[in-house]
Amino acid sequence: MTPAARLQTAIEILDAIAAAAREGGPPADAIVAEAMRARRYAGSKDRRAIRTHVYDAIRAVRSAPVSGRAAMLVLADADPALAALFDGSPYGPAPVAADEPRAETGLAAPALIALFDSLVDADEDGAAMLARAPLDLRANRIRSSRDELAALFPEGEAIAGLADGWRLPPETAAAQHAAHAEGRFEVQDAASQLASAALDAAPGMAIVDLCAGGGGKALAIASATGNAADILACDINRARLRQLDPRATRAGATRIATRLLDPGKEAAMLADWRGRATRVFVDAPCSGSGTWRRSPELRWRLTPARLDRHVADQARLIDMGADLVAPGGKLLYAVCSIIAREGRVQVDDFLARHPGWTADADMLPGGIGRAAGAGYLLTPGHDGCDGFFLARLSAPC
Repeated sequence: MTPAARLQTAIEILDAIAAAAREGGPPADAIVAEAMRARRYAGSKDRRAIRTHVYDAIRAVRSAPVSGRAAMLVLADADPALAALFDGSPYGPAPVAADEPRAETGLAAPALIALFDSLVDADEDGAAMLARAPLDLRANRIRSSRDELAALFPEGEAIAGLADGWRLPPETAAAQHAAHAEGRFEVQDAASQLASAALDAAPGMAIVDLCAGGGGKALAIASATGNAADILACDINRARLRQLDPRATRAGATRIATRLLDPGKEAAMLADWRGRATRVFVDAPCSGSGTWRRSPELRWRLTPARLDRHVADQARLIDMGADLVAPGGKLLYAVCSIIAREGRVQVDDFLARHPGWTADADMLPGGIGRAAGAGYLLTPGHDGCDGFFLARLSAPC
């Protein structure tokens, strides 16, 4: 493909991503992958260049643009070499007209920034929130150690506050290493590792991972407890939950059971666990505003109605999780969000609904995270990881 053809392809992919963001369609990565499957003639260099154009434009533009071309013109205005590709050549983009619209640039729309937790500084945190994320690994204690990761990947570095964490440069192909297939490590962002550690799980406990998804945190808990705790991993998404069994087998995590829940019937389907879990992990569905450096198009997707649905689901799930906790047990509430309504406000409302429950202090390693109401907030700028809100809540005895 010519450079101009690559650019035109990126524009067409951006059109599809913007439409999906407005309509609640598939994520950007899925759209890019499908576009590449439809263009089998594109070589590896073509694919890399197209993907770079697409994600550079997404990071530069604050909300879903009127067109992919309007987004790409933002980059062209700052890059004469890119602007020169708008030359009308075969399969390339048409020349730029004097009055063509440009997409709006910036971190996010002002109305969205206004929802951030007060600890988030859009100026100081903004660059980190849209930078390319490093690749974080977690050593699986059942089969390996961080020292082994250091030997396997000497270009990396230890992650502060995490005994098992090892950080590599962005887009390192670590998952293709034989050690990954052997279950010796998992790819897991530092914030997710910190959340799993904050559960304070120990051998012999009975643990419920209420929103397990593909099981990353359940595997981290199994690792931390030396495969000596009983873990029930639940979700309503069959496809995602189905990923956990082979991952657990690979990791040697033999005490994880899975349970597919029917939406609206979750409480009834967990009646046998009511009041008996030592620990409950509620990693609730959310806006994903803390993960923009990985999925920058999420800025284009969030609407007031979608946020309202997330907040309602979070309240329902945290209450459901509380019903499973044994007297004196603990619940870890987590969202990969930097929006106050999903974090500190959600937990304040929970504590108001549940007299006798208390929030634990000092649940993170020193210097990591900042107190945010009854919980703690992690941000890319302050903590070098995805944005997360965490709160560990103790049930009355």
